[in-house]
Amino acid sequence: MKQRVLYGILLTALALNLWAGVQVYHTNVTTATRDNPAANEELFNLVLEKVHHDYVDRTNVAYRDLVYGALKGMVNTLDPHSEFLDPEQYQQLQDDTEGTFGGLGVVIGLKDNHITVISPIEDSPGSRAGILSGDRIIKVNGQSTEKWTLEDTVKDLRGEPGSEVVLTTMRPATGEVRELKLTRAIITVDMVKDINGQKEFPVDANGIGYVRIVQFSEKTSDELEAALQKLQSRHVRALVLDLRWNPGGLLEQAVKVCEKFLPRGRLVVTTEGRNPSQNSTYRAAGRGDELVGPNGTPLPLVVLVNIGSASAAEIVTGCLHDWKRAIVLGETTFGKGSVQTIDRLPDGSALKLTMAKYYTPSHNVIHEHGITPDVYVPMTDAEERDVLLKRTVGGVESLTPQDRDRVLASHDVQLDRAEDMLKGLMLYTKLEKNSAGPEPAENKMASR
Repeated sequence: MKQRVLYGILLTALALNLWAGVQVYHTNVTTATRDNPAANEELFNLVLEKVHHDYVDRTNVAYRDLVYGALKGMVNTLDPHSEFLDPEQYQQLQDDTEGTFGGLGVVIGLKDNHITVISPIEDSPGSRAGILSGDRIIKVNGQSTEKWTLEDTVKDLRGEPGSEVVLTTMRPATGEVRELKLTRAIITVDMVKDINGQKEFPVDANGIGYVRIVQFSEKTSDELEAALQKLQSRHVRALVLDLRWNPGGLLEQAVKVCEKFLPRGRLVVTTEGRNPSQNSTYRAAGRGDELVGPNGTPLPLVVLVNIGSASAAEIVTGCLHDWKRAIVLGETTFGKGSVQTIDRLPDGSALKLTMAKYYTPSHNVIHEHGITPDVYVPMTDAEERDVLLKRTVGGVESLTPQDRDRVLASHDVQLDRAEDMLKGLMLYTKLEKNSAGPEPAENKMASR
């Protein structure tokens, strides 16, 4: 009896082993076929020729059109941020990074498989219409965007200045659906602004300055440098750096912005990819912290963020947070922390491909996580709308007298909280300095 049981166990084990071997063999054969370039190129060419010669409609079967379509489809299956760009789209991308382009002034991304507004660009048709970060674009000119790619959507949002487009948006927080008729315009953006949307950069009675970075383009670090010089000339004692509704931009500009607040050589961000060649380390290479007092001590800094803070804005936030150079206040950021390289191809098209992910100095991943603020201060949709209206040129003036009075009387609760925090930090620093006692006479003499 025992022998029969033992034989049964052995036979079962052998059968399982044989089955497992067959499965491994089948998996290996399938994997080998999937990764065999010759076999798959042959399949591609077969379909390409079949479509080119036999498809019923001759208007879109030129080899260039078919190959472009295949490349777009291939790259779009990878992730929401990789794209194959035809020459026209590549030119649009270059216009964006230079700070001038035509369109509606809304930066979009894919969030939970929906076309989602990352940030409306201020003083643009989108911001004047009241579009907010987090709004979903569910229709363009009456057509559903349910299965659209980012590329499809951008193509339909862009157009000649003066032309019109109808957007249907849905706000997830409230379920509100709105149909908006917008007129496209040339969007020219100043990248760094003061509290009044200008470039004067005043300092308030408490010595607190305010700088808002709209986006990280080729001129951002230069504009920030000019702003800091003006603030220093006005004897700034603390600073609010506002990165809310900042959709990001160029990595090198994020690094240069961090350099303004860090010692030379300090780690800013690392990128890590599939291959070691894609790993990079970025360190501050500037003159050192430029926001310092007369004795060289770093001045208090608060960074404001919300869901509209993405990409390069998150790199700056994560860096200053990890080095404890700034207190981060507001709401969790968008969570776009992947690295795309853009390679121009011989025919004027380009490949925008995700190659790596960003990591903060503490090796925290940004992608799909975002940066969690030190001090969580939420805002309602109505409060956000009021802040954006005040920022928009002509925004308040476009309201009815009753709404205008309400908006003008409203408060930016996140900014108010940041200013209160800076006042407390400055008071604490003053008390701490006074408790240390008078400076020794020999030090006074040496400092003269």
